[in-house]
Amino acid sequence: MACQDQLFNTGQGLNRVQNCPSVRKIMQSLLHSTQKEANAAWVGLAVIHLGDRDVPNALIFIDKYTQIPRFLNPLVDFISKIPALCQDKRIKQYIDNEFDSAEDLKMTVLADYFKHGFDGSGDDGGSCIDGRLTSSWNWTSKIAKKRYYHAFMLSGFQGFDGDFK
Repeated sequence: MACQDQLFNTGQGLNRVQNCPSVRKIMQSLLHSTQKEANAAWVGLAVIHLGDRDVPNALIFIDKYTQIPRFLNPLVDFISKIPALCQDKRIKQYIDNEFDSAEDLKMTVLADYFKHGFDGSGDDGGSCIDGRLTSSWNWTSKIAKKRYYHAFMLSGFQGFDGDFK
């Protein structure tokens, strides 16, 4: 069976748009089992983009989801370094003055991420799963404007695109 695709400008450049029925079926099955296991109301759309302008083909789908550690690892790394940062009394004083405590700094960062990292920003307003990924990347692009950015920098944070030391 020949592989049917079309070259199409998706708004993310020229991409091969290809239907992905096998991948879609597996992902819908995983989503359904996750929704069932959560045993709670699902927030947002349960749409999985494949073979459309948002996710033109299965390779881009895989690439999008393998990038999750690129924004979560630096976030988790920063949160885990807060206690060590507070060992330096000057940094602890800065954190206490700016955020009241190390715990409040942690909660400020996490609350901001969970509020804005899944809100559909940076996308066309979609609340689908792919739109949530776009929201997380959008959050990372704005970190330099956050009041906790200096604390990130004090922890050795280099960015969300890898270690450039």
